Amino acid sequence: MQHTVVERELELRLILSPERAVPVPARLGYRSDDPFAVHVTFHINSAQPVGWTFARELLVEGVFRACGYGDVRVWPTKSQGRGVVLMALSSPDGDALLEAPAAQVSAWLERTLRVVPPGAEGDRLGIDDGLAELLAPTPADDLWLSDPWPSDESRDGE
Repeated sequence: MQHTVVERELELRLILSPERAVPVPARLGYRSDDPFAVHVTFHINSAQPVGWTFARELLVEGVFRACGYGDVRVWPTKSQGRGVVLMALSSPDGDALLEAPAAQVSAWLERTLRVVPPGAEGDRLGIDDGLAELLAPTPADDLWLSDPWPSDESRDGE
């Protein structure tokens, strides 16, 4: 099965205080072979980009209403008269509040939903094919399943 990747580069804003934010280049990523997840990669001033992975459904819902709890929370709001999506991310290394343009996030999400519609994610995982391969008999199974103790009834000399 061929897999599709949907990516979008965009600039987020890291909210430091109500008066101060800094731009953060980021990439939204979605892969049809990992259909339940979205991947967000932040390109900050470090040796390695910082990546977060969370449920696509969480981001889809967060475009319309507040959702999530714990490490990832997402909600829509307005900032300077334009629609934005806020993502609050928490980890042992710290917390971040990021602001993304709602129109760009929504357009990207629509592309992911065309690739794998809601409810069809499980079909893309290939669980049935994987189980069939795992449970398929092999030549070694014949040896394993054969009776190691022949019957007491002797066919010779009857």
